[in-house]
Amino acid sequence: MNRSKIIASLAVASGLFVLAQSGAEARIPCDGNYQIVNGQPVSTPYCRDWNLTNVARSYGWKVSFEAIRYNDSTKAEVCRAIGHDNRVREACAPFRNDGGDGRIFR
Repeated sequence: MNRSKIIASLAVASGLFVLAQSGAEARIPCDGNYQIVNGQPVSTPYCRDWNLTNVARSYGWKVSFEAIRYNDSTKAEVCRAIGHDNRVREACAPFRNDGGDGRIFR
């Protein structure tokens, strides 16, 4: 390889590295179930799923955010187990047997 190709390759590689780093910092900022938008909390499905993942992990579940976010069966299974927790009540309401309001219907 001649010198200009090496320099061009290094420039491309460093540019890709910078893009990858900026993508990691572009994650949606969540505070529990709420996304922070212009300094104000807004309840969003993304942050509710992020919070559900963290709460599930605190109970010992080995579950990824992607599994909760993109697989309704996994989300339903986790919600049936820990949906009683107030931190995830809103995210788990569609998957709970009691309708999410604390009453048990049988």
